[in-house]
Amino acid sequence: MRRWVDTLEAWLPKLVIAPTFLCCTRSRMLPSYELAGLAQYQALFASERWWVALKNLALFGTFFTLIALAVGLALAILLDQKIRAESFIRSVYLYPMALSFIVTGTAWKWMLNPGLGLEKLMRDWGFAEFSFEWLVDPEMAIYTVVIAGVWQSSGFVMAFFLAGLRAIDPEIVKAAKVDGASMPTIYRRIIIPSLRPVFFSSLLILAHLAIKSFDLVVALTGGGPGFASDLPATFMYSFAFTRNQIGLGAASAMMMLMTVVAVFVPFLYSELRRGRRA
Repeated sequence: MRRWVDTLEAWLPKLVIAPTFLCCTRSRMLPSYELAGLAQYQALFASERWWVALKNLALFGTFFTLIALAVGLALAILLDQKIRAESFIRSVYLYPMALSFIVTGTAWKWMLNPGLGLEKLMRDWGFAEFSFEWLVDPEMAIYTVVIAGVWQSSGFVMAFFLAGLRAIDPEIVKAAKVDGASMPTIYRRIIIPSLRPVFFSSLLILAHLAIKSFDLVVALTGGGPGFASDLPATFMYSFAFTRNQIGLGAASAMMMLMTVVAVFVPFLYSELRRGRRA
C-alpha cells in the first residue's frame, strides 16, 4: 500500500500539469531545441549594432588600458619619492576603486551633463563659449566611458606599481647613482623594465575589466545616444533579456568569451615560455 502512495505522490504533479502541456501551442517564449548551426552567428555579424559594439570595445579597451597604465605608473613613481602625507594621498587615489561602477557612472553622468556639470560650471564662471557635450555626442560618448573608467581604475594600478617599486633592491639604485646615472635614466633603464610582471598583471586585469564592462556604460550613457556607446556586454544584455532574442545574445556572449581567450592565452603563453627560459 505504501508503494502505491509513493507512486501516486510522484506522478500527481505530472498529471496535474499534463493538460496544460497538451493545450500549449507553439510559442516564441518557449525554448526551441532544434539545432540552428551557425545561423545566430551569421545574424550577429550581419547586425550593424554588433559592429558598433566591437568598434567601441576596441576604442575603449585601448584607451582605457593604456591611459590607466600610464596614470597608475606616474602616480606610483610620484609616491615612491617618499613625499609627505603619502598614506593620505595613497588613500585618496585608491578610494575610487572602493566604489561600484554604477556609482562611478552616475557621478560622472552628472559631472559631464551639459546642463548640470562641467559645461554649466565653466559658463557660470564667465566662459560663455565653453562647450563640452561629449555625453550627448554620438562620436564622443564612448570617450566619456574611458574618462570614468580611468578615474576609477588608475588608483588600483598605482597600488600594483607602487608595490613593485618598493620591492626593488635599493642597492641597485645606489650603484647606478655611483656610476653617475640620473634618476630619470635609472627609472627608464633599470626600474621600469624590472616591473614587467607588474605590467603583465595590470594589463590582464584592465583588459578583463574592459571586455566585461557593463554597469559603467549603463549608468553613464545607457549605451547611447542611440547605441553609439554600446559595448558587447550591453549588446548581449539588450538582446538576450530585453528583446528576448536569446540565441543572438548567446552568440554575442560566446564571442566575448573568445575575445577574452584571444587576449589572455597569448600573454600567458609568452610568460610561461619566458619563465621556462629563465
